[in-house]
Amino acid sequence: MAKKNFALRIDPKLYEALERWAQDEFRSVNAHIEYVLREATRKAGRLPGPNVAAPQEEEPPADGS
Repeated sequence: MAKKNFALRIDPKLYEALERWAQDEFRSVNAHIEYVLREATRKAGRLPGPNVAAPQEEEPPADGS
């Protein structure tokens, strides 16, 4: 898949926070921004594909088995 390039103007303090976060996750800042945007887009239901919301825990059977 080809990636689209575009300029992003971002507050320096926000960039520094993203840079630290990316380092914690062993990603580049660019890859981390893409990851954060993808997750937010999926969570909002705006990205086609399977819903990545946290799986629901199954309730135990009523008879205790």
